[in-house]
Amino acid sequence: MQAETVTLYRPVGQQELDLVVDSGFRKFPPRLPTQPIFYPVLNEEYATQIARDWNAKQNNPKVGYVTRFRVRTDYLDQFEIHTVGARIHKEYWIPAEELEEFNANIIGNIEVISEYRGE
Repeated sequence: MQAETVTLYRPVGQQELDLVVDSGFRKFPPRLPTQPIFYPVLNEEYATQIARDWNAKQNNPKVGYVTRFRVRTDYLDQFEIHTVGARIHKEYWIPAEELEEFNANIIGNIEVISEYRGE
């Protein structure tokens, strides 16, 4: 019997993507000390906005990617969904110290589904 899953998205820059690739597309890297929360988002449109309008403009190099992955529903049930703007701006707030367990509940691989380049 397969576990029920939720499809989530994560906008990332080049450095974070490189670490995802190094993991074999199986996990997200630990958060930096200044990043106490990991923010996976609930829809591709919101992830695209961040990757295109933030990562591809503010990061160095100026590139943003949208990743897609599935997480066990029974694990995610312990976290609230937060709306942080318009109704499409929904995300989970995963404490940094929970990221290892979050990664253990990813089913399958993390996929890169789009790329955006800035000028």
